Amino acid sequence: MPPTIYNFKSFRSSGSFNYSTPKRDSDSNILTFHSTDKWNAHFKAVKETNKLMVLDFTATWCGPCKLMDPVLQEFAAKYTDAEFIKIDVEELNEVSQALQVYQLPTFILVKKGKVADRVVGVKKEELKRSIENHRK
Repeated sequence: MPPTIYNFKSFRSSGSFNYSTPKRDSDSNILTFHSTDKWNAHFKAVKETNKLMVLDFTATWCGPCKLMDPVLQEFAAKYTDAEFIKIDVEELNEVSQALQVYQLPTFILVKKGKVADRVVGVKKEELKRSIENHRK
């Protein structure tokens, strides 16, 4: 049986935290943002480059998201020419809405400021193929 993909619209937002800079997950190459302003500034800077951004939309309560955490860690270590970013839909609800994220987990690949691909669900091989296709 495939894992559940959560529709997070039914969950209430718990508010937003404002940290001054994006944080890296401990011992990894994955950035996390806790402020929409910081995310917007980072996005604006990176969209001028040819660097692939892999956005992982997640939530602390999402079981399937937790299943994909080690996969994202593996990919971030392997594909060092791409930037991996974790976005909590509860904290950055505006970003999630702007990118039309309605199910979790959702991975959006962005290149030059445009959505290049989208992978929804626990789909390791599909995400891997997408990263490999768009990082060139």
